[in-house]
Parts: sequence; structure tokens; C-alpha cells
Amino acid sequence: MLMPTPLKKVMGEYLEAGFEIYLVGGGVRNLMMGKTPENCDLTTNATPEESLELLKMQSPFYNNDFGTVSYNVDVNGREELYEITTYRSEKEYSDFRRPDNVSWGKTLEEDVTRRDFTVNAMVVGRGRSQVLDQRSEGAWELIDLVNGLADFEKGLIRAVGDPRLRFGEDALRMMRAIRFASKLGFTIEEKTLLAIEEKSELLAKISKERIREEFLRILGSPYPADGVLMLLSTGLIKQFLPEMLECKNVLQGGHHRLTVLEHMLESLRECPSSDPIIRFATLIHDIGKPRSQRFKCRKCGKMFRDLSEEMTTCANCGFLQPTKGMVTFYGHEVVGEKMAKEIVERLKFNGKQMEKVITLVRWHMFAYQPDMTDAAIRRLIRKVGKENINDMVMLRIADRKGSGAKTTSWRFMELQKRIGEQLFEPMEINDMVVNGRDVMEVLKVEPGPIIGKILKELFEEVLEDTGKNEREYLLKRIRELKND
Repeated sequence: MLMPTPLKKVMGEYLEAGFEIYLVGGGVRNLMMGKTPENCDLTTNATPEESLELLKMQSPFYNNDFGTVSYNVDVNGREELYEITTYRSEKEYSDFRRPDNVSWGKTLEEDVTRRDFTVNAMVVGRGRSQVLDQRSEGAWELIDLVNGLADFEKGLIRAVGDPRLRFGEDALRMMRAIRFASKLGFTIEEKTLLAIEEKSELLAKISKERIREEFLRILGSPYPADGVLMLLSTGLIKQFLPEMLECKNVLQGGHHRLTVLEHMLESLRECPSSDPIIRFATLIHDIGKPRSQRFKCRKCGKMFRDLSEEMTTCANCGFLQPTKGMVTFYGHEVVGEKMAKEIVERLKFNGKQMEKVITLVRWHMFAYQPDMTDAAIRRLIRKVGKENINDMVMLRIADRKGSGAKTTSWRFMELQKRIGEQLFEPMEINDMVVNGRDVMEVLKVEPGPIIGKILKELFEEVLEDTGKNEREYLLKRIRELKND
């Protein structure tokens, strides 16, 4: 087993002091997959006070109600967080989020049976030859009291004990089940899945911040689209992103063979970025389509809000025509921008994340023509933001592939090339070689609105022609603008 030296050292210290201690959770899964555990979670029969005393040389900290003592450890030059938690025994969860009371457990069995999923309830430790299942290598043993090994080998996420009780204790565990499935490429066991469907409304009891973080972990996993599909099929997504359900049966027509929902899921699947924020923007990039859907009469051009039949007669000109192919989504990116703002505010994203998601949704439809001037490319970059333009390219690649198109085209490659060429040209007023002090000095005026007005006019010229970003020319223009 690939037990890192600091891990073996701390476990050895507990054992020498007469305590039990076991590696648990993700660290055990890493060992099972031949990986070295990182940011390890451990469980022990030592109380928090005993752990603080035992670890006093490592500057531990303890500021919670759950018996977890934490400390930072250097592993091959990389800082990791080790968390050591006292065996726990939990009873009632009246708020579906956290136990009403936490009492310290006496045995490993007590601690293991309160955990969420069998693949997370296996532990690695020493000296328990009486356990039900163990796989030894030297002094370290895999200890499995809940048949987690069998589930791991079958690729199953199964709740420990009664899944309805587990999800009633902490409703966020339902999202965690999906996160582990999308992270590991596993399937959720049937009874566990049914319990999620049955208890899905309990997710409304969980804070939006916790839901957001779990959702971003799903989006950051190796199989994000599969994770979102599970959120949809279980009903969980209705509790925090109900707008997705509006897209379910919305056909797009034209070259699109998929519904809006199917297209957004395929775009997510094809997204070349691993950043969960960009993946989130990709997932909801067409969220405004259902609310901007219109149908256009082929004969007179009259627009209709809703058509439910396969054939329809235009109320304006009386022309009978098939509904298919009449659909339009004009302005859906503007509608989507407003919806994206509501969504990220509801889920309490931070300001930087909000700005990125809203911007990517708003501008994902930008059109490129080969005859666009360099100034037009710079204006596009300015609208989207230098910090967002490469992310926008990632979204466009995902959008193309999610529609069944090739990853790129000559037109798209040319756009990427031209964006790269313009990225280092002046994009902001601060990029000019003159500033407000220069304006005040030339005009002999005090600070006031005129300064900003002139700088803005100068910048419009520079944005149109970067060759004008010369100090002598701009000082001359300041004097001319004064006279104007």
C-alpha cells in the first residue's frame, strides 16, 4: 500500500500511545486504485483533547462540534491537510443537515455504520484479525465492515444501511452519491437511487452554498454530463436549477437534431475545459431558448408564441404548414443572460464567478465574418473581457461539438488566430499612453467630468486604430478636443 511517510508516522504515534486509528474515506479509495492518499481523513477512539495533546508539535487546530482535529503536513514539498476525527455516534437530524447531538463513539463499528456510502466506510489500519474482511500487505490491513470492497469492485455507490435514513440525516448526501458516481464512473445501487428519488424534496432544506459547492464538484468530475443526467432523473435538479426542466422537450429545428436540454448536456460532455465554472456556463448557455421560442410562418413571416400541433394554419394568412422547421430563438442569449444572473445569485456564487457565467451566456452567440476589421475583433474582446475570451472559445467549441459539428472549422481557426493577435493591443482606457493627469495639464483644468469625457473619446480612436496610441498624437488631440 502506498502509505505516505507522514501518514504512517501520525498513525504510529497514536498506536504507540495506545489509541486506535484508521485511514478512512477517499484516502482508502485512492489506495484501492493504486494512488497515494492525499489530504487524509482519519478516525480514532482518542478524544479531541487527547488528539490535541498528541499532535501539539504539529500546531493542530480544533474549532468545530464534530470532534475533528486538523493540522497541515508537508508531503514531498506539498502542503496537505490531515483531519483526525473521534469515533462518533449520532442520533436525530431534525433539520436534515446536521446531527442534533454528537456523542463520542466507543468502537470502530459504531463510527463506520454512521457513514454515508459503503465505498467510503472501508478503513485501513493495523491489528484487527477478527474483522469480517481484510486484505493485508505488511502491517497495514484493509478493514471492511460493510461490504464496501464488493461494491467498489462492482462499481456501485450504495448507502450504508437504510438509504432513506442516511438521506434523512443529511439531505446533501443525495448529491454526494451522484458526485461519487460521476467522479468514479460508478453506478448508484438501485435501492439507494430509489431513496434519492423518494427524498429529493429534502434537498430544499440544504443551504444554497452547500448545494452550489456539491454541484460544482459534480461539474468538475470526469463525467459531468452523466452527473447532471442523474440530477435530472432523480428530481434533485428541480430543487436548485428548475430552469433546466423548461428545456426538456424544446425542439430546435434546422440542423439541430437534439432538444435544447439534450444539446446543453452534449455541449457539457464535449467541453474542453476542466474548470467547473466554464462547464456550468456551458451547461446553461442556451437556458434562454424556451422563453424566447417563436414560430415563423413560411409564407407571411408572422411570428407565433406557441404551436402544439404537427401541422398548423397561420392565423394571419391562412397558410397550412408543418410546425417543424418554423422555430426561432431570436434574442435567447439576452433572455439567457437575465436567467443566468438569477441562477448565480440564487446559488450565491461569488462576484467573479457570477460575472464570468453571465458574460459567457450573454456573448456565446457572437458571429465572426472574415471581413471583420481588427477594431471589430478588439471590440469583441473588450465586450467579453480579456479574462473571459479564451473561456468563450472553450464554450464555442463545446457548443459546436454538442450540435454534432466538428471541433473546429477554417472560420473558427481564423477567429482564434485573430483574437490571439489582438489580445496585446490596447483594450482599456488605462492602456493608453496618456492619462487623466495629462489631460488636466494640457487643458489647465481641475479634476471633473470633462477629463473622463476626453479620455473616452481618445480611447475610441485608439480602439479603432491602435497606431494612434502615440503620446505626441494624443496630446495634440486633447488640445483639439478642447476647442471642439
